[in-house]
Amino acid sequence: MTTSLRQKAQTPEEITDLFVQRLNERDADGMAELYAPDAVMAYPPGQTTVGRDAIRAVLARFAAQAPLPVPQEESLPALRYGDVALTSTPSKDGSGIRVQVTQRQPDGSWLRVIDRPESRSSATGTRTSDR
Repeated sequence: MTTSLRQKAQTPEEITDLFVQRLNERDADGMAELYAPDAVMAYPPGQTTVGRDAIRAVLARFAAQAPLPVPQEESLPALRYGDVALTSTPSKDGSGIRVQVTQRQPDGSWLRVIDRPESRSSATGTRTSDR
């Protein structure tokens, strides 16, 4: 599938829905298209992945092994500052939260520029992930 045929996120919150939809299709290319070319991801745990191509490689490995289907999780309302937005998604098991910084693109769509898909809950010390 070519880039031009995939749906673009029209809101910061929509990125999470599209990500999970593409993960359930094992579409690592489509998942990576939700990231800016120079995006930064704090994944795998303890590592930083820089750039869409490197993120695509990480997501391809993850998507190949992920137990499917992955349920959709509801994003909290984005906190916006001009063309930048902070998004977050609480995990369904209550053990943590996923946090992303997104940026509006010239065509009005949104892409992730910083992604922390795992976090530790200070109460439980548990690590969570949307991957």
